[in-house]
Amino acid sequence: MTDTLPAHDSDALDEAARVLARGGLVAVPTETVYGLAADATQGEAVARIYEAKGRPRFNPLIVHVDSLEMAERLVELGETGRALAKAFWPGPLTLVAPMRDGAGVASLVTAGLDTLAVRWPDSPALTGLIARLGHPLAAPSANRSGAVSPTTAAHVRDGLGGRIELILDGGACRIGVESTIVSVAGDLAGGATALLRPGGAARSAIEAVTGPLSAAHADSHRPNAPGQLTSHYAPRVQMRLNANLPLEGESFLAFGPRPAVVGCEVVNLSERSDLVEAAANLFAAMRSLDGLGRPIAVAPIPDTGLGEAINDRLRRAAADRTNTP
Repeated sequence: MTDTLPAHDSDALDEAARVLARGGLVAVPTETVYGLAADATQGEAVARIYEAKGRPRFNPLIVHVDSLEMAERLVELGETGRALAKAFWPGPLTLVAPMRDGAGVASLVTAGLDTLAVRWPDSPALTGLIARLGHPLAAPSANRSGAVSPTTAAHVRDGLGGRIELILDGGACRIGVESTIVSVAGDLAGGATALLRPGGAARSAIEAVTGPLSAAHADSHRPNAPGQLTSHYAPRVQMRLNANLPLEGESFLAFGPRPAVVGCEVVNLSERSDLVEAAANLFAAMRSLDGLGRPIAVAPIPDTGLGEAINDRLRRAAADRTNTP
């Protein structure tokens, strides 16, 4: 039985903190998507994240903090990392940096890597839990591994109901796609700052702080950050990208002015061609069309600003799943 409580309620946060303290799992709303939280210092609790999600153990997790000071107790950010943290935190940016000796984070969190992904989210519920526990929280998206990410409490219940103890309901997530992930580990070693995953913080805004970002090589069998599996964020049905119009038997995920389409279900990410609105609607729209059981044709999305993150999620959702790790 999975209980649901309001995320804005102090008593609910107290109860959620008690669940986490005893090694349980709590789904928590953030500005990006709902996260599945566990105490990052408890190995058995972190193992339960992998079990509940069906997540491969080689896929590392993001650890969430409630201050820059807590982050720097866990990782060595360096000058670039601190500049990014001060510019974007709390917010939708995750930094991957060398983990400090004695960080106290369970080894499963890093999947054997010597780096750790950290984020200070713009989420009163999640930071409230961190403050109550005094520990960082590991929190990947609160869905079955590889499936469409959840942006409402109902999405979490659909995927993980009965597998976790508690869901904190904070309504729909404001941004709607996961955080951008940037590695500053190379920068500390005299190399480049690298973009590992596009997300809720736009590349142009990050590069205004760092200069040009390098593109990191991603290995689906040995990822160095979450969100790098070739097939990910995927509905059950097949998806066809960059489609100007749907084919017979397809539904249509549109973007921009209402298309002249009849005879099929159409969900529009943004009739105003607004990429921020489209990102916020993306996962809910994919879930809605997935429920029809028909292949989904997807309109072209500009690859600028948040469009880079949207297209990243769409490419992974449409990828061949036959050899997914």
